[in-house]
Amino acid sequence: MPIQRLNHAVLFVRNLAASVAFYQDVLGFRTVHEIPGQAAFLQAAGSTNDHDLGLFGIGSDAASSRAGHGMVGLYHLAWEVDTLDELSRMHQVLRDAHALVGAADHGTTKALYAKDPDGIEFEVSWLLPRDLITDDILAKGMTTSHLDLDRAIETYGRYTRGGVGVSIPVSQE
Repeated sequence: MPIQRLNHAVLFVRNLAASVAFYQDVLGFRTVHEIPGQAAFLQAAGSTNDHDLGLFGIGSDAASSRAGHGMVGLYHLAWEVDTLDELSRMHQVLRDAHALVGAADHGTTKALYAKDPDGIEFEVSWLLPRDLITDDILAKGMTTSHLDLDRAIETYGRYTRGGVGVSIPVSQE
């Protein structure tokens, strides 16, 4: 049986409390289980997983990840939002938290890039629903250009549910 989706991610962090606070306050996760001083298991607001993110505190002396800088490793996690309105709200929240490090239009994906307190990069994205992916967009393939959120909202609608037919089965629409 092929893999269907990613169920959760686990990160090693320096300061467990600071990381939990960040993922709760900035991304809206909630703690569903905690091993005091050692680990926390968080669930995204719209998730039905028992947890989406595990955080394990390993102390302030831990070195930063060198992945991508002469070492292999994870580049980033990508969290999906349902609407461009939510992506726009997240843009402001990430800016206010001084976590936003970039934004890109990848054709079928509109993406924000940010870093958590340990510098671990993550993406918050909105995916075009399948019925809005034109042959022209498909012909261009994966692209990276400036993300103009206002133009994307004008083109696709502020409340259009993203990912339908792509990451979300049409039957769950």
